[in-house]
Amino acid sequence: MSQVDINKIIEAIKTVIPQNLEKPVALHEPCFHGNEWLYVKDCLDSTFVSSVGKYVDKFEEMLAAFTGAKRAVAVANGTAALQIALKLAGIEQNDEVLIPALTFVATANAVVHCGGIPHFVDSEEKTLGMDPYKLKQYLSEICHVNADGCTNKYTGRKIKAVVPMHTFGHPVDIDPLMEVCKIYKLEMVEDAAESLGSYYKGKHTGTYGKLSILSFNGNKTITTGGGGAILANDEELAKSAKHLTTTAKVPHRWEYWHDHIGYNYRLPNINAALGCAQMEQLPGFLQQKRQLAERYADAFRNIKGIKFFTEPSNSKSNYWLNALLLDDANMKVRDALLLSTNDAGIMTRPCWTLLHKLPMFQDCPRMDLSCAENLEARLINIPSSAFLGEEDA
Repeated sequence: MSQVDINKIIEAIKTVIPQNLEKPVALHEPCFHGNEWLYVKDCLDSTFVSSVGKYVDKFEEMLAAFTGAKRAVAVANGTAALQIALKLAGIEQNDEVLIPALTFVATANAVVHCGGIPHFVDSEEKTLGMDPYKLKQYLSEICHVNADGCTNKYTGRKIKAVVPMHTFGHPVDIDPLMEVCKIYKLEMVEDAAESLGSYYKGKHTGTYGKLSILSFNGNKTITTGGGGAILANDEELAKSAKHLTTTAKVPHRWEYWHDHIGYNYRLPNINAALGCAQMEQLPGFLQQKRQLAERYADAFRNIKGIKFFTEPSNSKSNYWLNALLLDDANMKVRDALLLSTNDAGIMTRPCWTLLHKLPMFQDCPRMDLSCAENLEARLINIPSSAFLGEEDA
């Protein structure tokens, strides 16, 4: 293997991103070039700035139409969305939930918020997501399946669900994962927080599981400032999600009657107004991000020791966060590369610390995580803002 040349990597990035930008060049910035000011002002003028208003309804309709889901329920953030999705999928106290070790901490936090226990799963390099084949073999060794569901033979706890996360917007290999769910009687709840605009075999991510979630944090492909959504193809589940996230209040002209323990997870109308304007621009954002990814792929094609990560062959990625992957022989260069790029005014970062290494999750069950550990040592994210892919950039 050739020793990677850090200076060549920096120069390759510089050939892609405009040099007239203020430094440092951010990892992912939002873009507000549409009707954001108009819709937010309209929202302010109406005085409906909290959880009720026309923009909430419109935003949900736009999300459902774009993804192909039957319903979308807008909520305060992606973590809240995943907590409610897991609750509606039947997760109860001490149930184990299979999640990737290589994911943002919110995936595990949402499991714990439901009273569940994260059970960490390895990843595969071709998608950066959950490895369905390795998981299938692992479950055959540790599980007992009967009419009541799937039980972990070593902990005695139920394993109820699997939560694939589409890493950096690249779709997980879902078909074999759905087969695993069928064999082991698991519910699939997709963590599509990063993959708005990504497709697996022509179908939008987040429409395969019983429920799924999206995130609209400030660094996502579109943003509502803070926000998330639950996607569902079951009308009753969608109604339950809406009810639980709006304090479980039974509609009435004046009476306050609540029939469940609810959650104040509503997305304010003012945030939804921002989201509507962003949704109008989403096709353009996706096109720009694809152009940016193509430029990166060209720039890194002939650089030894490192490669630009491209979408899996059966998928179309939104390229939310672009990623470089060092060869195994060069993984020790990662931290030096992070230091050099950031010193050069180019914001880069490693992937998340694997969740089983964090103090609150060290005692959680896990399978062999050798691929995830290898990826953690080799991955670097590079600037990915949509405007960097503009034609005249």
